[in-house]
Amino acid sequence: MGSQEPFLINTIENGLRILRFNRPKKYNAFNGDMYNSFMEALLEAGADPKTVITVVTGTGKYFSSGNDLGTFMKAEEEEPSSSVSDSIDPDTDEGKIALLRKKGVNRFEKLINVLIDFPKPLIAVVNGPAVGVGVTILPLVDVVYASDRATFLTPFVKSALSPEGCSSYLLPRIMGPGKAAEMLLFNKKITAADAKNYGLVTEVYPHENLHEVWPMIREWTKLPPNSLHNAKALISSHKRDFLKKVNQKECDQLALTLSGGEFITSVMEFLNKKSKL
Repeated sequence: MGSQEPFLINTIENGLRILRFNRPKKYNAFNGDMYNSFMEALLEAGADPKTVITVVTGTGKYFSSGNDLGTFMKAEEEEPSSSVSDSIDPDTDEGKIALLRKKGVNRFEKLINVLIDFPKPLIAVVNGPAVGVGVTILPLVDVVYASDRATFLTPFVKSALSPEGCSSYLLPRIMGPGKAAEMLLFNKKITAADAKNYGLVTEVYPHENLHEVWPMIREWTKLPPNSLHNAKALISSHKRDFLKKVNQKECDQLALTLSGGEFITSVMEFLNKKSKL
């Protein structure tokens, strides 16, 4: 049997680093390995003097379908830390979820902080539908290009979760409070055209023409890199510390939410429905 392809493909050529989500059979849903790979690749890109611009995109039909809830039940727990309550029974489904969410929330908070601190231009090429974290990372990048087949959905409340990725602050600021509330509270799915009109997406391309963004981006890698990175630093410096506080507050709430009965019921219903397919 051949080796499994990486969940994230990391390539660089002539100053352009491309990070490609690569779980197409799972619609590029994030599991623990993909979170870790994405964070490590961003840190590598930020520190690499040969990387001028970084692009995030997806393999297959989806940009990302968000978190892979099925991975909450995989037996891959770390040793419980001293911060984990003694009342958690790791042999129960509820205990597994409680332990995994502590590991997962900490990892998620670190990833969002890495995105907040990313020192170079970061572009998203949204090749298809984006769900959950696939949406909330977009306000943290500098430019978003999208296929007209892309849609944007943040079903946090429907999944008994809470907003994350600084979306509780950034989406109302970008889209306006009413449009953001439709997405964050009431699970409204919006089209690429809507996302552009609301300021979430920079430009929309017919799907068959999405390839046109690449020559343009490659041309930008020829700009003076120090000036480019200094300009990015000035733009992001005004909000970096504040966004980290937002991230921490959202992750604190997310940890509480993940401990609640509504979320555990939601995961059980999801897994039961999945097992019947």
